Amino acid sequence: MTASLVQLHSAEASLVLELAATGAPLWRHLGARLDPGAPAPLADGRTAASFSLDQDVPLSTAPLAGLGWFGPAAVALRRGGRAVVPVFTAKVEAGAKRIAIRLTDAANGLLLEQVITLDPAGAFLFDARLTNLGSDAVTLDWLASALLPLPASSAGLLSWRGRHNGELVECAEAMPAQAWQREGRRGISGHGGPPGVVVLGEGAGHHTGLIHALQLAWSGDSRIAVERDDEGYWLLSAGAVLQGGEVVLAPSQSHDAPQAILAVSCTGRSGASAQHHAAVRDRVIWPGGQMRPRPVHLNSWEACYFDHDEGRIGALAEAAAGIGIERFVLDDGWFKGRNSDNAGLGDWICDPVKYPRGLKPLADKVRGLGMEFGLWVEPEMVNPDSDLYRAHPDWALHLPDRAQPTARKQLVLNLALPQVRDYLFGALDALLREVPIGYLKWDHNRDLAPAGGAAQVLGTYDLLARLRAAHPGVEIEGCAGGGGRSDAGLVPYVHRFWTSDNIDAVSRVAMQRAFLNWLPPELMGSHVGASPAHATGRSQSLGFRAAVAMPGHFGVELDPRQLSTDDRAELADWIAFHKQWRHVLHHGQTWLGSGADGLVWQAVGRAEQFLLFVIRCAPALDRRPQPLPLPFLSAHQAVDLQLLRIAGGQRGHAMASAPLFEAMQAAPQRFTGSWLARAGLPLPPLKAESVAIYQGSAA
Repeated sequence: MTASLVQLHSAEASLVLELAATGAPLWRHLGARLDPGAPAPLADGRTAASFSLDQDVPLSTAPLAGLGWFGPAAVALRRGGRAVVPVFTAKVEAGAKRIAIRLTDAANGLLLEQVITLDPAGAFLFDARLTNLGSDAVTLDWLASALLPLPASSAGLLSWRGRHNGELVECAEAMPAQAWQREGRRGISGHGGPPGVVVLGEGAGHHTGLIHALQLAWSGDSRIAVERDDEGYWLLSAGAVLQGGEVVLAPSQSHDAPQAILAVSCTGRSGASAQHHAAVRDRVIWPGGQMRPRPVHLNSWEACYFDHDEGRIGALAEAAAGIGIERFVLDDGWFKGRNSDNAGLGDWICDPVKYPRGLKPLADKVRGLGMEFGLWVEPEMVNPDSDLYRAHPDWALHLPDRAQPTARKQLVLNLALPQVRDYLFGALDALLREVPIGYLKWDHNRDLAPAGGAAQVLGTYDLLARLRAAHPGVEIEGCAGGGGRSDAGLVPYVHRFWTSDNIDAVSRVAMQRAFLNWLPPELMGSHVGASPAHATGRSQSLGFRAAVAMPGHFGVELDPRQLSTDDRAELADWIAFHKQWRHVLHHGQTWLGSGADGLVWQAVGRAEQFLLFVIRCAPALDRRPQPLPLPFLSAHQAVDLQLLRIAGGQRGHAMASAPLFEAMQAAPQRFTGSWLARAGLPLPPLKAESVAIYQGSAA
């Protein structure tokens, strides 16, 4: 006897479900690719177990508490104050790329729809929707986007935490003996990056081993949990955190869980990140339907903060054009009464003191210099010292008869209210119609207290979607005190994320590598900042700062007029270098790895053409650098590599060279892929805070 199965197979992985006689389909496999087949039914291989219920309750796609399942539940419901435990009847439709599961409880009037889609690049996409088919309202407390089995051989977890100016700190932990949980409660996805977790199989690393990596496409509170089941495997659950009583479904109403994106790869972390990058790229809605070369930015914030007017910004724009900038962004301080962060948010009218002629003459000047004009806004916020708040204090998030805590002297507008969204759309729409603005830097500079719940997130999505529809040619950058809201949920509405307000290049190395676990490099804002860095006070060479910023969406966050003539020329050269290579940097795959003695590396592009960045942050401890293995090249017979630049490390004693490195700087040198993958690339000595940049092509 064989089981009745539905299956999805990618190049690397397989997802297999067994149709059950009653209830939701049962999990059979979620891991390395299997040959399609039909094994014996699950029940035929499950013996009785001591101290267990007489009726077996294996893991299904929709396990529910209360009827013999003691693990995490897929859904939690209440009606009239009492818990509702559905008993589902299943209908399943399956094809080569999609499984649709329709679970109905006629007695309780409930419909749970689960859809699993195979992304073209190999990721599995999970969607869930609950609909109230009954005649009475039902309260939804939890709806899992996905609840999945993890292999018993799973060995460890990777997650990320962070704070403002300290985003994306990698945390490595063993698999939990009982449970592990990452929960956000700040109203945004947070400075730890997208809500997600990477599960490492035994021996897994950047290039080898089995990886399960899940991220939620959600910009609000979330819960990612891994729990050990007493049968010896683990369960991974993910979903949006709902406020108590927030989601009450009237008859015929539905609630959608945010989509979960799962990469299952047998080629390590780089293979998993490639699947996530592809799934995220499919979500970006580019003006004109496709991505054009990412314009090099200059953002005005660290050049002048709030202290600017038409004359100063005009001179800054001229300096920007002189070094090759393609998009000039005027940051905070342009609107009425905005001389600090104490006032003005909500009143999106140009400051008549700083800009008596309005913003259009400035925008025209910027465009006349050959650059696009961009503008900073923070629509979701309001200062108590603003005309908007004085007119509508009830529009801010608040609890009745409770104090309203401020942060950065601001409150949060309640975007669940249609009238708030209408006001903000009207203000921004008028601004975009009046001024030739091609880009908005959309900021969000505080946590939510009180919480706005899922309705706040959905209201933000609605406002952004409405604005994008009215102005499809305008690009938007997502920013939240730096990297506080960089996630796949915001991707359909934006074209770039600001990684961190900390532009210190040493800090940025780890941050940017963490960002690239989930989101592709063309969405990663990476700027050349001032030295000393405003966030840390540390100084680094211009070359090192530029080389670290190179792989992302490149920009500048300083005043070029404050640079020496030589530094200004060097920065212009780096901008030209980025333009020369961005067609490689912003397409294809990203591979990350590490070498001996503290080196880290990153390769970007495709095998036929890629750039390789070898980065040294701290001083070397070994007498000579060890060769650097590059496993992603193992399958190629011949690889040509040329050393384009060594950035940074110019001060002090000159570093020794050798004939091979001099030859590699003069012309590409040929290696076999197996040599580079196993014996490694010979490296020249690198000083602290320096980057060797290679161009490669494989045959």
